[in-house]
Amino acid sequence: MTMGDETPVTSLVLPVLIRPILSQLERRDVAASQTLRAALSKVEAAHPGFTYDLVVGIMRRGDLSINMNESVLRLQGTTSESDVVEYRLSRSEDAFQELNRKSSALKRILSRIPDEIIDRKTFLETIKEIASAIKKLLDAVNEVAGFIPGTTGKQALEQRKREFVKFSKRFSNTLKEYFKEGQANAVFVSALYLIHQTNMIMVTVKSKCE
Repeated sequence: MTMGDETPVTSLVLPVLIRPILSQLERRDVAASQTLRAALSKVEAAHPGFTYDLVVGIMRRGDLSINMNESVLRLQGTTSESDVVEYRLSRSEDAFQELNRKSSALKRILSRIPDEIIDRKTFLETIKEIASAIKKLLDAVNEVAGFIPGTTGKQALEQRKREFVKFSKRFSNTLKEYFKEGQANAVFVSALYLIHQTNMIMVTVKSKCE
């Protein structure tokens, strides 16, 4: 995999894996943490996937075998608001704060998949929670749509919503295949795509309303 590959894990390594580490470093050396944070954010913006390649390169040098999809998905549930600030809305109106809550809730539930997929009964309950969280997120998006000015902005959000629905259906189909074939990694990847699409909705709303 090289920089810029259209896979969800590449876009999530910086906010989900690297920034929490830098937040811990900040307690010991604020200047070093902020310098690294700014540098990595700048490079990632110019070369999407750089931090993914960096982490994979370190793992190869250390001869480590880790499923990045599973690991990043699990870590999604431990991120703080400060680590994913670009996916948080700052407007105070109820509709925007509700969208913050619903997007975070969906991502937290999805992050439980690696730990719960091995227990069929528990996993089936988690799937129900995911379906409910997806519906609530879409309802929250519809509420925010009324705040977006101009036709172009509304169309951009509508397109994001359609993409999200497409990947939601793909996630559902992946689950059906999992119960036939037992390929857990495919479920992890599909869940990461859903998280990525959720983030893209937040970025779109942020760019049109803030």
